[in-house]
Amino acid sequence: MFADRYPCYVGGEARFFDRQLPVTNKYTQEVFTRVSLAGEGVVDEAIALARQASEPMRRLACYERQAVLDHCVARFRERAEELALSLCLEAGKPIRDARGEVARLIDTFRLASEESTRIYGEVMPLDISPRARGYTGFWKRVAIGPCSFISPFNFPLNLVAHKVAAALAVGCPFVLKPASFTPLGALLIGEILTETSLPKGAFSILPCSRSAADAFTTDERLKLLSFTGSPEVGWDLKARAGKKKVVLELGGNAAVVVDQGVDLDDVVQRILVGAFYQSGQSCISVQRILIHEAIFEPLRDRLVQATLGLVMGDPREETTFIGPMITEKEAERLESWIQSAVRRGARVLCGGKRRGNMHEATLLSEVPKDENLVCKEAFGPVAVLSKFKDLDEAFREVNDSAYGLQAGVFTRDIFRAHQAWEELEVGGVVINDIPSWRVDHMPYGGVKDSGLGREGVRFAMQDMTEIRMLVMRTPG
Repeated sequence: MFADRYPCYVGGEARFFDRQLPVTNKYTQEVFTRVSLAGEGVVDEAIALARQASEPMRRLACYERQAVLDHCVARFRERAEELALSLCLEAGKPIRDARGEVARLIDTFRLASEESTRIYGEVMPLDISPRARGYTGFWKRVAIGPCSFISPFNFPLNLVAHKVAAALAVGCPFVLKPASFTPLGALLIGEILTETSLPKGAFSILPCSRSAADAFTTDERLKLLSFTGSPEVGWDLKARAGKKKVVLELGGNAAVVVDQGVDLDDVVQRILVGAFYQSGQSCISVQRILIHEAIFEPLRDRLVQATLGLVMGDPREETTFIGPMITEKEAERLESWIQSAVRRGARVLCGGKRRGNMHEATLLSEVPKDENLVCKEAFGPVAVLSKFKDLDEAFREVNDSAYGLQAGVFTRDIFRAHQAWEELEVGGVVINDIPSWRVDHMPYGGVKDSGLGREGVRFAMQDMTEIRMLVMRTPG
């Protein structure tokens, strides 16, 4: 199904280069394809082409931008199984979950298609005092110009889509660096974009080294940088980005709070997904599970039993729930964090073992709060259980974190739900579900070390546009 090698896309044109990046099947570790690697000169050329494309892109009518996005939606549907298998192989994502991500890719482009015709402005009365009598204001949003995007390995289609589809909807040319572990999905999107009537230079998709990608951050011809990845890298990029606008979607150690009086079977099923979907390699993966002391033991026991029933193995198998982590190095890191917690008195409730880059779904309790498993982002199939006496205490513990992406609260008390919305220092609060829940048109992003700005199609489009004001005076 997959070619032996894939090109980069430079200004919308497919190009093969001598330098190749091998793409491995994360379960077998076998190379199943290779992609061309762009050097610094190619990146510079792509940025120049994006700048030249700014006016042609800005002049595209709404229906023309919409037609591009609609074409992508149609082609994604036609190639859905190919796209899902690419995720399954290059990211190690279980095939059922991979199909789910393809469905979200389609949703995101479909939402962008709809929003491309809804970029509104306002008539603004200006006569707030005698000196402004006879003046009327108008404002509209215009495309900000060339954008640079850097995407992560864990959602190689949909997290690319959140940047690319929004840019196409407003008419911004872009250069994209996909994650080196998972470049294929972005290149398949590029292949489909070449079938459209986008102006020359409208897009470039460039697998490249970190040094070659430095211009994505520092080049002043680019007007916006959108980065999804680790906090350490993201904040460093912001510090070096100069005058351009920066949007950061970074990490977290998401908490879910479980109050008494809720349906424990429902809670268990949702937490299983939140903690172990994609082997926990999600920035909103459930990492901290805070349980009311009155239900701690029964919920703990049910979680352990359900976790032990998860199938770990080949992600191409329909029954697999736990696939490989992205690399053995990452699995080793997670294993070392677990061992560190155990040395300090933590109790492993289930799991804890590693084989290569396969790591068992793991639950622990009695983990010291200054251990990495609690205070840092685990980014793997592990979650930590703790108990609380009242929700005020639990909310304080949720906030006792450098991160603030999303939080979940299971409660039947509507007043406590509103308290959570008011007090939790996160970008989003999810009531009666896990913090890992997201739908692709909602404003999504974090506070504190979890990031800056919001994704979600309409909100990303706002970041990729700027307000242009018109003032008209009526003499008289």
